Amino acid sequence: MGEKKRKLEQGQNFIFGKKNYQWMFIGLGCIALGFILMSGGGSDDPNVFNPEIFNFRRIRLAPTLILIGFGIQIHAILLDSSKK
Repeated sequence: MGEKKRKLEQGQNFIFGKKNYQWMFIGLGCIALGFILMSGGGSDDPNVFNPEIFNFRRIRLAPTLILIGFGIQIHAILLDSSKK
């Protein structure tokens, strides 16, 4: 009987709060967008070189978005959700 009462009092305690999950999804979206921007640029013919693989979007923008996304993920994990 005492164990059942203790379980009811304890309830569902999640490690992260709503804000943490919101920031995690924002970071995940940023990482996914970075990988989407990095994809493509290949050539159908292996004998033809496509210089599009070295443009600004694939070399600078996409990796920067991925690193920003990882930074947001770290922020989401370290964010104290108990503060109001």
